[in-house]
Amino acid sequence: MDNHHSGPVETGASMDYAEHEKTYDMFIAGAKWGTMIIVVLMIAMAAGFFGGAGFIGSLILFIVLTVAGAFLLR
Repeated sequence: MDNHHSGPVETGASMDYAEHEKTYDMFIAGAKWGTMIIVVLMIAMAAGFFGGAGFIGSLILFIVLTVAGAFLLR
């Protein structure tokens, strides 16, 4: 049951910091764009359901806000 080790169990592998940075940047971009799409979708749905804009009005609002968000998040 008891493990006796005479030396270090693992010395560790060399880290690929460039790959870590790339993964982190992709995660941040995905979170940023995903949040923007969800917020725009909720605004368009609220306009369609509660504001009386209907399907076509909310679709146009979704497209306009998505383009504006894409411009602001570049």
